[in-house]
Amino acid sequence: MISFQTILVYIILAIAVGYLVKKFILPKALFASNKSNSKGCGQDNCGCH
Repeated sequence: MISFQTILVYIILAIAVGYLVKKFILPKALFASNKSNSKGCGQDNCGCH
């Protein structure tokens, strides 16, 4: 029988590995939001960001 602690350890491990993959392996452009990029650039889309 699998104990509650073992299940909890595997869940926390999966969350930690998922965070590390998101942070270091996947490209940042995949998670970029359009709202955060459009604030300081104006309407001409100068390509500075």
